[in-house]
Parts: sequence; structure tokens; C-alpha cells
Amino acid sequence: MAKKSQTTRRAAKRKTAKRPTVRFDLTKILVPIDFSEHSKKALEYAVPFARQFGASLELLYVVEPTIYPADFSFGQVGFPNVEEELRTRGHHELGQLIAKTIGGRVNARASVRTGKAFFEIDQFAQEQGIGLIIIATHGHTGIEHVLFGSTAEKVIRHAPCPVLVIPSVGKKFVR
Repeated sequence: MAKKSQTTRRAAKRKTAKRPTVRFDLTKILVPIDFSEHSKKALEYAVPFARQFGASLELLYVVEPTIYPADFSFGQVGFPNVEEELRTRGHHELGQLIAKTIGGRVNARASVRTGKAFFEIDQFAQEQGIGLIIIATHGHTGIEHVLFGSTAEKVIRHAPCPVLVIPSVGKKFVR
């Protein structure tokens, strides 16, 4: 009987013992957007995170350089007008996405860059002091994964901060 009461007292002591309070210093969350349903799903997760931690959201759209092989041995040819049009449309679409999905619930800012998506995402996170990246996967497997690679996977490998990956399928805990 004495042994049981000792165990009960120890358990009660553990419950009442002060545990150090862990605080997250999360002021900026980066959400890479490519306007797919997957990236919009990541934004749905990011808004409650930002509200809970009092953080702002940074939405980033990356325009991949448009380069086409040329004939007649002139080398590769780029089309800057196409890239500029994509940048302009990206800014516009991000603005609409912020208005529609976030609607003033948290502070949000839109940015557009040109380059390789994974590199620009990680570089932006470093430059802006991002505390968390919330990124979606497209769920490519097999040959698609080999051909297209995974931007999310590359971001994780080089990110200067934690990364939350939202899978394309599975349980959804944000309502």
C-alpha cells in the first residue's frame, strides 16, 4: 500500500511541477505559390498558423526563365517579354489570392521572382528572415518525379528555417 501511495504522489508531483514554457518566435511565414490547387491548399494551412502565432504571410511566386533551343547554331534564346508578362500576371494573381483567401485576417505581402523555384524560395527565406516555410507537394511519383523533380524536396534540403510540407493527399486538419 505504501508503494502505491508513493507512486501516486510522484505522479501528482510531476503533473504540478513547473515545466519551462516553450515559445516560438515566428513572425514571418513563407508560402510559395504556383497557383496550383496544391499550393492554394498550403495557403489554407498557413493562414491559421499565422493567426495563431501573430505572424505575417509572405507569398512568393517564382517565374522560371523561359529558354528555348534555337536553330542554326545560335544557342539558346530567351524571351524576356514572356517572363515580364508572367511576372505582371503573377503579381496580379497573388493580389487576388490574398484578397480572396486571406481577406485581411493576417498581414500578407506578395513577391515575384525569376529563377529556379527551389533556389529563389530558399534565397528569399534567408533574405527576409522567414521563420517557417509552408509548401505543398504535387505528389509526383515514379517517372514524373524523376523528370520534374520535387521543388519541395529541394527546398527542404537547403532551407534556412523549418519547412512544413503539405501533402497533395491525406488527412486534412484545417477546416
